[in-house]
Amino acid sequence: MPAPLEGSPDFGSAVGAGGIERKARQGFEELTDQLLLSRRASARPQLEARLAREESLLRDEVQRRAQADFEGLDLLASDDRQAAVGELATTEVIIGHHFHFDEAVLASAPRLRWIQSLTSGTDALLKLRNLPREVIVTNTRGMHGPQVSELVFLQMLALLRDFPRMQRNQAAARWERWPQPLLLGKTVVIVGVGAIAEVLALRCKAFGMTVHGVSGRSGQLEHFDGLHDYGELTYAATLADFLVLLVPLSPATEKLADVRMIAAMKPGAYLINVARGGVLDEDALLLALRERRLAGAALDVYRTTPCPPSIPCGANRGWYSRRTSAA
Repeated sequence: MPAPLEGSPDFGSAVGAGGIERKARQGFEELTDQLLLSRRASARPQLEARLAREESLLRDEVQRRAQADFEGLDLLASDDRQAAVGELATTEVIIGHHFHFDEAVLASAPRLRWIQSLTSGTDALLKLRNLPREVIVTNTRGMHGPQVSELVFLQMLALLRDFPRMQRNQAAARWERWPQPLLLGKTVVIVGVGAIAEVLALRCKAFGMTVHGVSGRSGQLEHFDGLHDYGELTYAATLADFLVLLVPLSPATEKLADVRMIAAMKPGAYLINVARGGVLDEDALLLALRERRLAGAALDVYRTTPCPPSIPCGANRGWYSRRTSAA
């Protein structure tokens, strides 16, 4: 194994230790909130400049901490693609999100030995033709559990309580009452039981939900009321008030959520995809929504990004419900 890889299991914790993550959260969240709330055009340039300074300080701190923890490491932390590509000729390790990598990037890095993906999925990386067989690709399994779980809860609550309708009423200064269903007592079926699903299951139980998983794993699992293999996917779909796709994309999971599975879901059920666009038959889902055979769906990912005009996805996430459907 190449020498730079010996410390790889600890690298993420080393550069993310101490106050860096807290600083990122506090600085970025406060400034971005101010940007979103600012209605004065004159205030935006100053806020944007402050955000740029915070980003620069964070990059410098990451670089300083990494070099202190790993002597001899020559690190460039940059969000400037042109500057980064200019350094690739001598680069051995690249750390980034899957969307940072393409054929041109890999072709510019002849000495590349290791790619550390900042996402759990590496399917997009592994499809690149210019990825040499000898290059090691690692992911960040486990760190996205809280983030993805909170996104799923945002989607479940937005769908169940018709949050888009609340936003429209707020914008129109309109007062309106309608029933507000609870997550309490609902059943969630999680398709793909890994590290993220285990974090999500724990939070679902805290809300009083029944949790079923669909996985290749067998036996009992904490926080799950039932575990089913993929051969029982259609049956598991009949149980769901919310069906959450978390399965990795592979040839075996391409369009795993297909016409048959969607048809098995209850008319009052919701489908949520936070996995990969390819695991869902989007045409089958849209047809079910238009025919009102599902209550709604929320998509965080699409087969084609940005999503095509055939999918009424809005800016970057699709929200569909029987009451406020854009489909």
